[in-house]
Amino acid sequence: MKLNFDTLPAQLAATLLSFSLLTAGTLAPIAVANASGGHGHEEEEEHQEEGPHGGRLLEQQDFAIEVTMAEAGIPPEMRIYAFYKGEPVNPTEVDLSLTLARLGGVIDNVSFTAEEQYLVSEHSVREPHSFDVEVHAGFKGVDYDWHYENHMGRVTINDRLLALSGVETESSSAQTLHFVDRLFGVVSAITDKQFSVSAPYTGVIEQLNVTVGDTVAKGQVIATVRNSSTLQRYTVKSPANGQVTEQMLSVGDSTFNKALLRVSDLSNVWIDMSAFPKNLARVALGQKVTIGDDEHGNSEETHSEGKAVSTISYIAPVMTGGHIARVRAVIANPDGHWRPGMHVQANIETRSKDVALAVRADALQTFNDKPAVFVKHGNTFEVRPLTLGESDGEFVEVLEGLEPNAEYVTKNSYLLKADIMKNAAKHVH
Repeated sequence: MKLNFDTLPAQLAATLLSFSLLTAGTLAPIAVANASGGHGHEEEEEHQEEGPHGGRLLEQQDFAIEVTMAEAGIPPEMRIYAFYKGEPVNPTEVDLSLTLARLGGVIDNVSFTAEEQYLVSEHSVREPHSFDVEVHAGFKGVDYDWHYENHMGRVTINDRLLALSGVETESSSAQTLHFVDRLFGVVSAITDKQFSVSAPYTGVIEQLNVTVGDTVAKGQVIATVRNSSTLQRYTVKSPANGQVTEQMLSVGDSTFNKALLRVSDLSNVWIDMSAFPKNLARVALGQKVTIGDDEHGNSEETHSEGKAVSTISYIAPVMTGGHIARVRAVIANPDGHWRPGMHVQANIETRSKDVALAVRADALQTFNDKPAVFVKHGNTFEVRPLTLGESDGEFVEVLEGLEPNAEYVTKNSYLLKADIMKNAAKHVH
């Protein structure tokens, strides 16, 4: 990713430029791929000795070893070649031990066995290949020791620049993944909570006390009618609490065979959703459904205005001509926010899964064609390639590559990737 500093806000550009200055040359390749070097300075890397197999050559007196990493088509493994006075040494004659000190204090002890012309690590060397390396070798009764750094995908940021960058973190942990089907629907009045108000006797409306939108109480007088036969006045009362949602007659109209108006109790409403066959295979009665209006449809808040939680109470037994089935939930509407005809989004929780470790899905970056997050230890950040499982869109299951309670970057991780990627190509895969 190439960033144009001329088009970035001045403060952010300064932050990124500082990142570049801080980390220039921090990566060193693991030859074929192996590791690196020295103290992380570019000029030192240029003078590192390379062995005949393309690896890092470590020398003391007449004895030398070459450290390589083989990972083309196989799990990464270290291969160590030994030389004495420039000639290859039978690997069975070398007593070798090696430790990898990772960021955060984790130590990997690597053991080796002889294979062909080299010593090979008995276990795969897990990513990231970023560590301080301690090597001890014994040959012909003489001990040899080396130390070097292979800091792959790391960046250190001081407190001031870190505050400017807006990087945020949280800890990896166990999570419950909630898998949802998103359906679209509309708010409807409940059928048996709608009342057509008619005059009991034919007459002429002399007074109408309410209009569309008015709230009425059960027993409230809503109209005065003069009986056409007796010429006596009588009142028409509301049959229920609710709102006037439709007016069919006006003052002066005859009430013969006509309703005056419609009163709807909207204290609870239907959410009628449209489900396709693929949805019906996963949707069932009693499943949790979270409803949001157009403004709050993707909001994570579940108890604010514009959001409601209910369960599926009805699934139509037949499909419409458009191969759609009606799925319904009932929600409370105490403040009248949910108006009949309003379009909504509904997330139906079709299943859940408890996972031992998960990270936020929006924290993921792609690094060397692998999903990854950036972990934080003090002011140092390091890329961690991950093996992932299932995701519910908010969290993603981590199968390998990260430890529990690891502090990882959740916001502005692209800033770290932009800086580290400049050197990542030096690590050959």
